[in-house]
Amino acid sequence: MEGTTVQRPHATTTSVCSAALLLAALTACGSTPEADTRAPTVPGHVTAQAGSATSVHVMWERAFDDKAVTGYEVYDKGRKVRSVPASKVMIDVDGLTASTAHSFTVRARDAAGNLSAPSAAATVTTPAPTPADHEPPTRPVKLRGTADGSRAVNLSWGGSTDDVGVTAYDIYQEDSRIHSVPGTRTTAHLTGLRPGTVYTFTVRARDAADTSSQDSNAVDLTTAFAPGAPAGTAPTDLRISNHVQGKEYAVDLNWKQPETGGEIPAYQLFMDGRPTTTIVWGATPPAGRASYRLTVGDPRGTRYSMKIRAKLPDGKWGDFSAQRTVVLGD
Repeated sequence: MEGTTVQRPHATTTSVCSAALLLAALTACGSTPEADTRAPTVPGHVTAQAGSATSVHVMWERAFDDKAVTGYEVYDKGRKVRSVPASKVMIDVDGLTASTAHSFTVRARDAAGNLSAPSAAATVTTPAPTPADHEPPTRPVKLRGTADGSRAVNLSWGGSTDDVGVTAYDIYQEDSRIHSVPGTRTTAHLTGLRPGTVYTFTVRARDAADTSSQDSNAVDLTTAFAPGAPAGTAPTDLRISNHVQGKEYAVDLNWKQPETGGEIPAYQLFMDGRPTTTIVWGATPPAGRASYRLTVGDPRGTRYSMKIRAKLPDGKWGDFSAQRTVVLGD
């Protein structure tokens, strides 16, 4: 019929064929990304420690991947019980049954979904239920330690007591729990640290009711510097005291400045892990030790965790000092 457009199916077929040929050519030239089929390495040194009659604390060492590890899968007797992100290497498995044997393994996962082989199994038996336990353990005492090279430290402390029993000791680094050992042990070997870094450790005892003691004394340890690494930039020997000043508290900080080859124009003060203020000298920066007073209006008994770092002569921020804890009015 005059004026009617005639459809041409072969035109579509030609376009499809051309697209298929182009895709084949691109594939032949290596334009298609290579699939990630390599699994991560197996997580190492898996440990399992009963924290109570119904919970177990599982820890492991990081795995590695040619791309990146994105998470870990935790299994109990082959059944997956937890998934955690790659940033975590420990987990508390709760809701378990008392007086029961468990066998935990861990597998690493990458972005492509590849799973490592299962780790070696860590076996543990949850204890029997205990009588009502409302008293926390006594605080560990005389915490001390030594650096073991550039990436590890050794800690030891005096044991705690509890009206029912101490089931575990938890090691904290700047208020974050990083390791646990059974209540029968009063030593720990910590690995995976960074060279030339100052760490502040404390220990808490925990009983079968998951009640924790007060912190032990703090101990500062600095790992050895790696060969060829520059000198440390962390302030050292940080001391903090406080006293009443009118209706407020004056918090006095005093520290030894790092050797940087030049004047340090400023420091940054962190409280409870957050930047609080920048300390800028109004005149020539002091030499040797430096000091600063902070005034706060919080009530007696308020607890702060504090640390500082220097602004280096090249404008970059240096390493953090050891962390100190201060309690107003204490």
